[in-house]
Amino acid sequence: MVNHQNGVAKPPASAASAYTINLDNFRKRLKGFYTCWSDHKSDLWGFTDAIAIATPPPSEDLRYLKSSALNIWLLGYEFPETIMVFMNKQIHFLCSQKKAKLLETTINSAREAVGVDIAIHVKAKDNDGTSLMEEIIGFIHTQSKSESPIVGYISKEAPEGKLLETWSEKLGNSNLKLTDVTNGFSELFSVKDDTELSCIKEAAYLTQSVMKNFVIPKLERVIDEEKKVSHSSLMDGAEKAVLNPTRFKAELKAEDVDICYPPIFQSGGQFDLRPSAASNDDDLYYNSTSVIICAIGSRYNSYCSNIARTILIDATETQRKAYEVLLKAHDAAIGALKPGNIVGAAYQAALSVIQKEAPGLLPNLTKSAGIGIGLEFRESGLSLNSKNDRVLKSGMVFNVSLGFQNLQAQTNNPKTEKYSLLLADTVIVGKKPPEVLTAGCSKAVKDVAYSFSEEEDEEPLKVRSDLNGTGVLSSKATLRSDNQEMSKEEVRRQHQAELARQKNEEIARRLAGSVSAAGEGRGPAKTSGELIAYKNVNDIPFVKQLAIQVDQKNEAVLLPIYGSMVPFHVSTVKSVTSHQDHGTCTIRVIFYVPGTPFNPHDANTLKFQGSIYLKEITFRSKDSRHISEVVQQIKTLRRHVTSRESERAERATLVTQERLQLAGNRMKPIKLSDLWIRPAFVGRGRKLTGSLEAHVNGFRYATSKPDERVDVMFANIKHAFFQPAEKEMITLLHFHLHNHIMVGNKKTKDIQFYVEVMDVVQTLGGGRRSALDPDEIEEEQRERDRKNKLNMGFQSFVNKVHDIWAQPQFKGLDLEFDMPLRELGFYGVPHKSSAFIVPTSSCLVELIETPFLVVSLGEVEIVNLERIGFGTKNFDMAIVFKDFKRDVLRIDSIPSSSLDGIKEWLDMTDLKYYESRLNLNWRPILKTITEDPEKFIEDGGWEFLNMDASESDSDNTEESDKGYEPSDVEPESASEDEDSASESLVESDEDDEEEESSEDSEEEKGKTWEELEREASNADRDKGDESDSEEEKRRRKVKVLGKSHIPERSASKRMPPSKRPKFK
Repeated sequence: MVNHQNGVAKPPASAASAYTINLDNFRKRLKGFYTCWSDHKSDLWGFTDAIAIATPPPSEDLRYLKSSALNIWLLGYEFPETIMVFMNKQIHFLCSQKKAKLLETTINSAREAVGVDIAIHVKAKDNDGTSLMEEIIGFIHTQSKSESPIVGYISKEAPEGKLLETWSEKLGNSNLKLTDVTNGFSELFSVKDDTELSCIKEAAYLTQSVMKNFVIPKLERVIDEEKKVSHSSLMDGAEKAVLNPTRFKAELKAEDVDICYPPIFQSGGQFDLRPSAASNDDDLYYNSTSVIICAIGSRYNSYCSNIARTILIDATETQRKAYEVLLKAHDAAIGALKPGNIVGAAYQAALSVIQKEAPGLLPNLTKSAGIGIGLEFRESGLSLNSKNDRVLKSGMVFNVSLGFQNLQAQTNNPKTEKYSLLLADTVIVGKKPPEVLTAGCSKAVKDVAYSFSEEEDEEPLKVRSDLNGTGVLSSKATLRSDNQEMSKEEVRRQHQAELARQKNEEIARRLAGSVSAAGEGRGPAKTSGELIAYKNVNDIPFVKQLAIQVDQKNEAVLLPIYGSMVPFHVSTVKSVTSHQDHGTCTIRVIFYVPGTPFNPHDANTLKFQGSIYLKEITFRSKDSRHISEVVQQIKTLRRHVTSRESERAERATLVTQERLQLAGNRMKPIKLSDLWIRPAFVGRGRKLTGSLEAHVNGFRYATSKPDERVDVMFANIKHAFFQPAEKEMITLLHFHLHNHIMVGNKKTKDIQFYVEVMDVVQTLGGGRRSALDPDEIEEEQRERDRKNKLNMGFQSFVNKVHDIWAQPQFKGLDLEFDMPLRELGFYGVPHKSSAFIVPTSSCLVELIETPFLVVSLGEVEIVNLERIGFGTKNFDMAIVFKDFKRDVLRIDSIPSSSLDGIKEWLDMTDLKYYESRLNLNWRPILKTITEDPEKFIEDGGWEFLNMDASESDSDNTEESDKGYEPSDVEPESASEDEDSASESLVESDEDDEEEESSEDSEEEKGKTWEELEREASNADRDKGDESDSEEEKRRRKVKVLGKSHIPERSASKRMPPSKRPKFK
């Protein structure tokens, strides 16, 4: 269990300097507090002259306190053992030195917002604070006009700890009147601002995701496999799921997430519908007519959300009716949450439904329809009961929870004779209809009512096995929804249909906005700089003899032409070759000529359009050695200049980044040593490992060589990955960047730092060692220890970097190390070789083989799965990006066994996928879309890829084309002996051969179907199986069995009725 500390997270005192108070929120909310106090001073705040709030010390218990909620709401953090006193002209804080330093930043903001001064009283560690308390009470008397000032406090919060007990005693002994102001704070917290609503929406998304993607599938597996699992173990699993939000595509930091209460699982006749209920150690009970209740609440940044669902197993008609009534009542209560209505209208709406549909259930109805939710799981004063006459306002949030308690079932089983039903959702009151934040997890009857009956499941299982072609039936009963349409595949299809609609709407908006801006997509051509070898004729070096020379310093080639040495810059040389023939050597130099198809004019050559260019020149010489040296020198110089210019051009396109701020003496850099880098530095000499250090605003990797250094700024990191070594040989950190950087002379967007977890060991004996060899066992243990040690070192580095990224200045970057999910991985060929490709929460990556693969899922438009069909061992994946100018990414040769897993992952990440039987040529498709986007949208967008429509048409045709099947024909018995089985198989084979010959003969002679049928019957009689030897029967049986692996022909090419295999 995490450290909840009064139900809200607080900053560690030792790291107080790393935290800052959001002053904009502070000003806005402090003004709202004083406005509420002023407007409702008589009815909610009890005519108070001052309000004193004392926050208790941290606690391991999970609890909700209004004092802690006020800290979070106003200051952004909880301040334990802190006393706050609000007066008309002053605010007094009594706290420790470290908290005082953080609170000092609010002094000017308080004066600007409401014109009050902040006084901070610092309590020393060895002081009980008595004198400071007397000083604060003196200020209350001074600022009040009454002899007995009225001080508001929260009466339900008993003082805890020595400081708060002393403060309570001082207030009681002073000449002050105390009054409870709980109702005032309830009104203050009731309406949430946009920041608060955003936090609640994030929490609700996580809550419904855990319920939908973890709890419900977990329960289905447990029941389907008939496992014994206790309620408490289910509770532990659900709690761990909430605390690991990245599993459910929730981009939330784990340290900002917590549970609202331990998840509740109840079954077996023992039900408690209160949020304080606990999951016991009894096993989950899922026999016929049983009911399972599960409830989960999660928090994000201390803001709560809640969901509860009821699962029905083989429900009776009475149970189903009760649930349907509860569902209608629950929806009616949600529908009544409209601004201007009273709070009690929600419960009255639910009562009306029950009175009309099933009045006999009224005594079992819960006493309220829920309660307000926010920083507190149960906000006092906002209970949805019939007596609450407070007015609903836009921005209020409710946990709408309705249920029936202690209903009687008509069974003799003590574990099912009593049951309860419960539904709960988190709902925002808005100007429009109420927004149900947890509606993503369905509560419809068809989605929560399950059947667990072998007799009912037997026939559907047969159909499913026939479709799969396996012919094997499961011997165990299979859990399924009452309406058989809700299989996994069909749920996925429904979701994909909805994604297709959303995708087509999105692309219509995007393409419609980009039609006017569409162009060729080509920028201006790059102009080459003027190539100058020598600025003056006098700079040309003097040579004694007229022979080809290479000037390395000035990067020029000197050619003897008509008695003079003519210089050419080496960049003008296209190629140079030499050839020896009969004692003479020929050298041929070819130059670049502007204006040719592969070398167009640039801005500089256009100035000299009338010039005559030398295209090529040939020399002959008897000195073959000199010619060889010249050719080698020219090629080397040309390669060097080309490489330098290429690097210079790449650097010219780089985005200028901020300078790295090195960590000073106060903040020691976080360091990870002995790492290799990819791409590696290019250079001579032995490759060296280096160290990666995290500084103020970025990373620095450096080796012992002074020129081998790379800086990676935090602001330039798009995705960060940490992949520990599991089945791989390396542990790595990988950064995918927004903009390119230079590593040595290489331009890259991906940079990786890794360490090899296993040493290369060579066995001198060369023989195979026994698995029981002590040395072998010891060596394996050393390897495991080394791997674990390295993984832990990397994990520690990652955790410390996360602490840096949690600082306010980096929150806008939304940085977090993502870990690949190996269980969702698959093999494929993204480049030239097969690799193990793994999804993460936001990407699809392959980080072991180079070149790396990093695909941001947010940039993906659709995914097309190609070469999908019966009998294929592999298929391909085409990833189409939202930027249609990018080439489609292909991942080839994915094993067909990974197809279902990939479909499930794509559906879970809300990516629309299509299937096709052939590979598509995507370049012309994307070109057509970009050239005429309006027609693409009118034609249905991406639906031209959808195979379902054509398959449904062919299915309809197949049904209408079915021929007559005699009713008196009986299928072959499973008990027939091997000979009769082989006879039927052989006959089918012969019929196939006859069908082929019949097709040929029909084309040649034009025979009718009746004549063909007659000939086939005669041929069957003539080929009586009794005349065949056993060896011939066996041979034909093997032949036919071999043919049985060939996929059947498609329905669009069905044979006539007379050509079906005959029954015997």
